[in-house]
Amino acid sequence: MPSDYVGELRKLGQEITRKGPPCETEQLVRIADLIGKNFAVQPHEVAILGLATDERFLRFIVPESLRTVGQIPLSSTNSLASRTVRERRAEIINHFSVVPHASVFEAVPIPPELVRGDPIQKIMSMPVQLEKKVIGVIQVSRKGGTAADAGPDFTHPQLRELKTIADSLAPCIPLCPQEWPVVEEEPADKHLLKRST
Repeated sequence: MPSDYVGELRKLGQEITRKGPPCETEQLVRIADLIGKNFAVQPHEVAILGLATDERFLRFIVPESLRTVGQIPLSSTNSLASRTVRERRAEIINHFSVVPHASVFEAVPIPPELVRGDPIQKIMSMPVQLEKKVIGVIQVSRKGGTAADAGPDFTHPQLRELKTIADSLAPCIPLCPQEWPVVEEEPADKHLLKRST
């Protein structure tokens, strides 16, 4: 039975679709938070990826910290997300740490502490389809030092619930920008800088 979070995700998806492009970062952070709460994982353990315009790569929509790190080629044989798109098939892997996979994104520091997180131990991967075309992937993972540390195994009823979430969020994926603006921080000592004349 879908949780209250699924209902809230549906409403948020409808709101984003009604408003039109571009979807806002705050809304996407809220989506990751609700998905995380639904599956009892942290928001950084939720990834939403969209198909790039050229349809050869997947780009990160959330987590925000992975948007500028890079894209995943659909041709990658070591990427679960790419395989999910190519095979149009959902998957649960409750022993992910022993499965060969591209782990470069796991090495990206997690804000706000900016420390490297634990490896992914368990994962659900769901294609996002719109009008019978795969346009992205939603992945929910459990990270930990060991599989036991990561928490309980994902189940098939949870995978069905992720399908419901993917279906309700599908219209939002094309509304996300292909490129995200880079936010440059001002130097802390800006007031000390003098303009030369």
